[in-house]
Formats: sequence, C-alpha cells, structure tokens
Amino acid sequence: MFHHKLLSAPRSVKRTVMVSADLLLLPCSVVLSVLMTSSGGYHVLLQVKLLAVVLTTTILTIAMFARLGLYRAVVRFMGRQALLAVIQGSVLSALVFIGCLLAFSVNTPVSVSVVYLVVLFFLVGGSRFLVREYLFAQSRVRKKKVIIYGAGSSGLQLLTSLNNSSEYEPVALIDDLSDRVGAIYRGIRVYPSSKLSLLIDKWAVEQVLLAMPSAPMWRRKEILADLEPMPVRVMTVPTFEQLVSGDASIEETRDVAVEDLLGRDPVKPIPSLLEGCITGKVVLVTGSGGSIGSELCRQILKARPSKLLLFERCEFALYQIDRELQEIASMDGGARVIPLLGCVQKLDRLQAVMGAFHVDTVYHAAAYKHVPMVEQNVIEGVQNNVLGTYNAAKAAKDNRVSTFVLVSTDKAVRPTNVMGASKRLAELVLQGLAQEACLTTFCMVRFGNVLGSSGSVVPLFRKQIKSGGPVTVTHPEIIRYFMTIPEAVQLVVQASSMAKGGDVFVLDMGEPVKIAELAKAMIRLMGLEVKDEHVPSGDIEVKYTGLRPGEKLFEELLIGENVSGTAHPRIMKADELSLSWSEMERILNKLSKACAEGDCEAIRELLLCTETGYAPNDGLNDTVWHQECEEPAANNVVPVEFRREQV
Repeated sequence: MFHHKLLSAPRSVKRTVMVSADLLLLPCSVVLSVLMTSSGGYHVLLQVKLLAVVLTTTILTIAMFARLGLYRAVVRFMGRQALLAVIQGSVLSALVFIGCLLAFSVNTPVSVSVVYLVVLFFLVGGSRFLVREYLFAQSRVRKKKVIIYGAGSSGLQLLTSLNNSSEYEPVALIDDLSDRVGAIYRGIRVYPSSKLSLLIDKWAVEQVLLAMPSAPMWRRKEILADLEPMPVRVMTVPTFEQLVSGDASIEETRDVAVEDLLGRDPVKPIPSLLEGCITGKVVLVTGSGGSIGSELCRQILKARPSKLLLFERCEFALYQIDRELQEIASMDGGARVIPLLGCVQKLDRLQAVMGAFHVDTVYHAAAYKHVPMVEQNVIEGVQNNVLGTYNAAKAAKDNRVSTFVLVSTDKAVRPTNVMGASKRLAELVLQGLAQEACLTTFCMVRFGNVLGSSGSVVPLFRKQIKSGGPVTVTHPEIIRYFMTIPEAVQLVVQASSMAKGGDVFVLDMGEPVKIAELAKAMIRLMGLEVKDEHVPSGDIEVKYTGLRPGEKLFEELLIGENVSGTAHPRIMKADELSLSWSEMERILNKLSKACAEGDCEAIRELLLCTETGYAPNDGLNDTVWHQECEEPAANNVVPVEFRREQV
C-alpha cells in the first residue's frame, strides 16, 4: 500500500517528496492570493512580471524552509516545534513576496500579502498535518489497544513512548489516586480501577501495561489478582531497581514475572550480618556456576571480600560467572576473583585450594538437586551430595577455615527421594563434625524452591504456554514453597554470621503455593484462557502427568517443633536430632564402600537405616542398576576411610 511504501522509503526520497510538494504549493499560494484580492485577477496573472515574482518567491522560500529545518522534520512526529517553523517560514515568505512585488512593480492590492500568508500557512502546514493524521490513522488500524495501569511518572513516560510506537495505542490510564482520576494527559483520560472491565470491553483492549515499578510487592499482587480473570494479556515495565541501575528503560515491557505473583517485599538486610563472614576475608563458593552459587558470588562480591574463589566442575558455567564477576570487580576496584576448576568429590583438590589461599569462609552450594535425575543416578547423587560435602568439610577443618555453610533444602525433611535423603545425610555430617574439637564453625541453611533456578517449573510453564501447551503439572494438589534467588541468598549470607556450630537455620518461605493454580494464573496473565471441561474452547490445557518417582505432594521445612527465632525476622534456628561423629564415620565408610562397588541396594539400605527419616514412595530407579542388576559392573571408585582426626 501507499503508506507502507512511503514509510519505508529512504530519508532522501521523503525530502524530495516534501520539496516537490512545496514547489507546487508555493505558486498555488501566489495565484490564489492574487485571485482573491484583485478585481482583475486574471489580467494580473497574465503579466510576465508576476511569473518572475512567483519563481523568485518560490526559490527563496524553499531555501528558507530548508534553513528552518522543515525538510528535516519527520512528518509522522510533527509537533509544536514544526508548527512554529511553518509559521515562521510563512511570515518570511510573505515578506519575500512583498519585496518581489515591489521590485518587479506588480500592481496588486496591499491585502494580497496578508492573504498570501494565510493561504501559504494553510497549504504548507495543513498538507503536512493532513499527511501526519493519515499515517496515524493507518497505523492505528494495526496497533494493539492497551491500557496503562498507573498514572504516575512511570505511566506518563510510558504513555509518551507509546504515542510514537508503531505497535501499541494507549486508550486509557488507570489510577486509584483521587487527584489523578479524571485528569487528561496527551489526550488520554485517567479512570479509576473500578472502570477497568468496562474499558476493556469498550475499546477491545488486548493488553494492560502495569507501570508501577516502585509499588510495594503486596500492592502489585493485589492488582494482578484483580487483572487475572480479565481477558487481557498483562505486561509490566521494569522494576524500580532496574530503572535506577540503567539495566532497562521504561518502554521495555515484559511479561509479568512470577516474582510479581509470588514474591514479597524484602526485609532490609542487617549490615553486620551481611559482612560478618565476608568483608576483608577469603571466601570460597563451591558450585559457583549454579543458580544459587552464582547469586552467592554476586552478593558476596558486593560485601568486598579480599578474594573470591569460584570452585566449579563445569568449565562453561565457571567461564560465564567468572566473566560476569570480573567485569563488576574491574569497575568498582573490588575483590580479586579467582576461577578454579574442581570437583567436590576430589578431596586432594579441595585441600590444595583451601591451603593455598588460606580460605576464611566456605559456602558449599555444589550439589545434584533434581529429584528425578538423582533417583535415576543414585551412586553419583550420593557421592556428590554426601561424600562431596564430607570432602569439603574435612578440607575446611584441616585448613582451619573459620566458617563452613551448607546450602540445604526442604527436601531433606522427611525425604521420600534419594536427593532429599542425601542432603539430610549431608546435614548430619556437618552436625557430627561440629561436635568435634576444631576451629571451624559448621552450619547449614535450609530453604524451599527458588524462582528461576535451573529446572524450575516457572520457565518450563512459560515455554509450554508460548508453544501452545499443554502445561504439565504432576498432580492437582501438589504445593511448594517459593522464594526469589536473591532473597534466599541474602538470608543464607546473614544466617552464616549467626552460626555457633552445628546450627540448622531455616528460612521463612512465606505461604505455600499450589502449582496447578500457579500454572493457571500464568496462562491467564498472558491473555489466554485455560482449557478444561468447563471451557472446552480455551487456549491452553493444564495436563496432570502423575507424581514422579520420589516426589512429594508437599514439602516441609522443620523436622521437629523445637524452633527459635534469631536476630533476623525471616531466619529461624531449629534444634534437631544429630548423630555423633563416630556414628557418622561408620555410616560414611559403609556408604563409600557401597558406592565403590556400585551397590545401589546397599546405599538405599543405609539411607533407610540412618536417622534421615527417609521413607521412599517408590522402588529403586537407578538406570545403570536396572540395566546390570544381574551382573554388577565393577566400579573404579576407591573407598575412602573416615577416621577421627584432631585439628
């Protein structure tokens, strides 16, 4: 179509079109002004001298228009400045016209110059504004009608940006502040939220843009709860923190993050707890390339350790987090960041690293955490989660590390799977070591699921929704605790500063969430309808696949009821059963032997007999064990002897 060709034409072509139009409109203005003011206008037009006036006026006016920038202005976005330029150019052109009439002795009434000014303004200015309105009308046909929720500074900035957008057309602003309701900004009225449903129907609105980046989390959750049942896609502007840091701009809208649905306002951290185990110290993070480990590294770096050691077995993950942290450290002149390839299953590597760098604090985040994966790889899961934790703790003890922190999980409480049992056994290892005379303070921090971690249901749901579904949920009644990664890590760091030895810290995870309802909320907030028996014509189906091996309907954070508060309102301390180190030595020796021999049944029996609370809801699912159960393959792992040592 014509307007598509015009909009996509090079800038030089568009300028040529505007100059050509003015070359036509300027002579027309002279002719019309003469006809309208002279009784013998036709005779005047036949004068050769008038032709000289027309040519001279046209050429000089085109030059003045160019000087005033009229041919640089983008017609679609012409505003007050362009209007002033047209007025100024018309006045100058009228003066040139008068001068030419006098210079060439053309006999016309005095009023001809005034009429010429008016006609020229309407022809030149009017033609441009008519083209602008035509292009706007054509673009509005294709634009998505949107409502901006929030008429504060962010909402008005977004409105300004969208006025020049080729994708969105704002039709209303929503705000509940009485002094804003009824106001009109750039031709758009502010309505109260009670009118939202009516406005959506009236304007056939497709999207609501939430422009309240500084609103508290509870308010955002309230608004999203109101918007969820409405037939619109809900998007949001970046958070206040992202805008302030420069990581995003106001017009960069995105789908509503699950943090907006499940998150909560963070509690202001206690500086002394954040810095206690980090500032000025050598800090080692195992599993530093993982979801929790990488965020630990980011927050530790802000607390200014003297050195930050990144210990990671995956080369690519280590490369990524090292590159990110090196950039941050180079900008603020912070700690020295040292990437170290290594596996926690290799005690000698851990001993060498901690001894060489004289480590003060260890955050042990290295673990296999995916329940189905560990169920199918029992030996590797136990070796990494239990024996790897022992290796890291022993190296810390031998090298006089001040504080050792285990990142644990709610799946360690009354576990029904190998992963949870292995993490509970790792907790018992630290509790046993804490009973020995040593210079290292051992503690563990237990919390539930974190939003956005690798393997989380949230990115999986989002991907399934975008691909047209179905969204898969294991059970309609399954519930989980959720917390954002930054909040969880901040609490882990603060808990470590309160450790006395053998402490089990438990984080306040807030209210549990039903996963099926979370999936449905995500579908609705993306402007789609849930397909079920009540709405068979819906867009996305929620499909229940059944609980996976080792999966529980609900998770718990506490083994017993003996829990006390701490200096931080969201960190609790649990007093739970532990085993002596001599008992743990015996169990670890048996476990190491069973792993070395590839004996999954012996491993399972040890997990059942130890005070882990392990109560599996399924049989043994190790893939290799099933494949070679008749003829067990020899495993090259050498058993490790666990002996009492004094520091």
